[in-house]
Amino acid sequence: MKFTEEITKKLNELLTKNYDAEAGYKLASDAAENGPLKEYFNRQAKQRYDFGHHIKNEIKSYGQDPDKGTSVAGDIHRAWMNLKSTVSSNSDEAILKEAIRGENNAVEEYQNILSEPHLPPTTEAILSTQLKAIKSAIKEVEAFKIMA
Repeated sequence: MKFTEEITKKLNELLTKNYDAEAGYKLASDAAENGPLKEYFNRQAKQRYDFGHHIKNEIKSYGQDPDKGTSVAGDIHRAWMNLKSTVSSNSDEAILKEAIRGENNAVEEYQNILSEPHLPPTTEAILSTQLKAIKSAIKEVEAFKIMA
């Protein structure tokens, strides 16, 4: 396997996880009761859409094809979020916990790829910027948790 194919595989995995996060944030927005929280989730869904677009362009720059669609694990997680929000007495709190957990997982995934030796500078720049935004989102969603 060529280096670019290895990186492309990891970027496709990250792309799929961004698709999953976008879909999860849309679900969270639909389930949230708090207006500002709904807006936050909508912004995060849009941000993950944009992240995916940048990753797709980077994959194409390697002459590879980006994956399309969400993962089975992501689909299962969204179903779990839906079930938890339905049975929870405080659905916004349950959704916030899931959002924090998902964002913490995303940080690990980004850090894993960024630790690759000889990562192309364009890829490193894109992923570093996205990682910084995810870390900022964690702080923002934790602030909502305090208010909930």
